[in-house]
Amino acid sequence: MKLNPQLLQINRNFLICFIISASLSAVVAQLLEKQENYLNTTITIIIGYIIYFGIFSVLFYFDNKDRYKTMKSSLIKKELLALISSFGVGEIIYLGIRWPTLYYFLEIGIEPYLASLISEFIATGCYMASVTVFLRKTKTF
Repeated sequence: MKLNPQLLQINRNFLICFIISASLSAVVAQLLEKQENYLNTTITIIIGYIIYFGIFSVLFYFDNKDRYKTMKSSLIKKELLALISSFGVGEIIYLGIRWPTLYYFLEIGIEPYLASLISEFIATGCYMASVTVFLRKTKTF
């Protein structure tokens, strides 16, 4: 199997964002420990999203700005549409796993920071796998 440099770069960015987002989400979850579990879960995930996509956007821009300068506009649009579609599918999977697992872990009494880290790890693994598979199947990268 041939390794694709763009997929490796995207997955590297996923991992960087995961580490930062997971760490800060765990802090938020712990700070919100006195809140109802559904509020803790929702706010923790929103904060995680803000951090994750803020960092990912910056990394993606710097990794691809020179590449996109040399591409035709129609190819850029096609690639960005495929990326957005892949990320969209991944986000549905991520949220479908992250919210219920974090809520469940809080409900059974796991410390909020640990519940957040475990839930983030599981959901991000599924997210990365689904986005990578989708990008390969659509031959985007």
